[in-house]
Order: sequence, then C-alpha cells, then structure tokens
Amino acid sequence: MPLPPTDSIPDLLLRSIPRGLVMAVDEALGVGAQRAHAAAKGMDEGHLPHVVGQLRHFHMNESFHRALAMGDASPTAIRGNGIVSGRSGVFTLARFNIPEGFWINGRRSHTRRQMSFANKAIEPLVQPELFDQYTTPSDAVAFFVACFSGSLHIQPESPVSIQIAVPDRDMRGWLFREPVNAFLQRYEQEPAVQDDLAKPKLKKYKKQGNDGTAP
Repeated sequence: MPLPPTDSIPDLLLRSIPRGLVMAVDEALGVGAQRAHAAAKGMDEGHLPHVVGQLRHFHMNESFHRALAMGDASPTAIRGNGIVSGRSGVFTLARFNIPEGFWINGRRSHTRRQMSFANKAIEPLVQPELFDQYTTPSDAVAFFVACFSGSLHIQPESPVSIQIAVPDRDMRGWLFREPVNAFLQRYEQEPAVQDDLAKPKLKKYKKQGNDGTAP
C-alpha cells in the first residue's frame, strides 16, 4: 500500500507564495475597496449597492494587478470585467469578492470554474482514499477572497475579512481556506536554523608546587 504524501496544501502555498506577496495583496485589496467606497459617494441610494459592487471590482482589480506586478507574479492584463491573475510557484493566483458567508457566489464565474479544475491534482491531500494518485503538482489555483458585509450600513469601506482559499476541481467546496492574517503567521512557524556561535574557553592551568600549592 503506498504511503500517504507528506505534502499539505498550506505547505504548498508557503513554498510557492512569498510572504511579502501575500502581505502586498492583503494591503492592496483593502486600498482598492476604500477607493471604491470613496468613488461611490453621492450616488443615489436606489442603485448604490450595484455601483459599489462594480467600483469594487474595478478598483480592486487595479490594486491587485499592481501588487502582483511588484511581487514579480506576472499579472495578466486588465481588460474590462476579465479576471486578473498572476503566477507564483505552482499557483495561479486570482481574486473575487463575496458578501460574507456566500462562498457559493465564487462559482458564478465560468472562468474561475475552469481555472479551478487544475486543483484535481491536489485533492488527494484532503481526500485520503485518493492518496495513491498524488504526485507533486506543477499547477494549482488559489484565490484571495474579500468578504464584505451584506449591508452598506456596516463597514462598507473595507472587507470584513480577506481569505486565501483553494477550491476543489469543481469549485463546489474548499480544500483549504484561511484568513490572510492567520495564514501569515504560518511563515513565522517555519523552523529557524541558527548557527551555534558559542566558543568554549578552557581555564588556564596554574602550575603547582611540590607541596600541592600554587607557586
């Protein structure tokens, strides 16, 4: 019987995505959301939720694109409503927004569902019956998901949380999902190798006289 893999999805993410890039994306999505909120001021209440939603898409796409570019993650071009994605290690990185708790909304995009099929290769890491099919993947997909309050009267200017999420191949469930601030702590848990700089010193030998006393 084959041994189960020693990999885990968090390990794959940590090896592929530098800490600085995760921090940059986290900050960029917050900035994009704030710009969208500011740009929507003065709009009529009747269509304000739709206006804010569209402005979040555009402003957060732009800030996400900049974060990927600064992190050498080769972002795709910004084109209308198109998905912006980048590449870091084995992971393609993309983003979307949802009202808090409505994770099923992520499936609405046909393109995101197509992208997620690559995660078939890492499903065995969370489905033990598939362990014998696992090999280290060359392609996988992770999303940065900004979760907003469902009401524009509660924290409309920024996400309630930003999470890093790895869907299954059909995007019907999540192989891994964690708030970015918790995920960043994983980098600190990596074992640190510290050189032993201590150098032992020998005590000086004092010559004794014939009677056993020091001269």
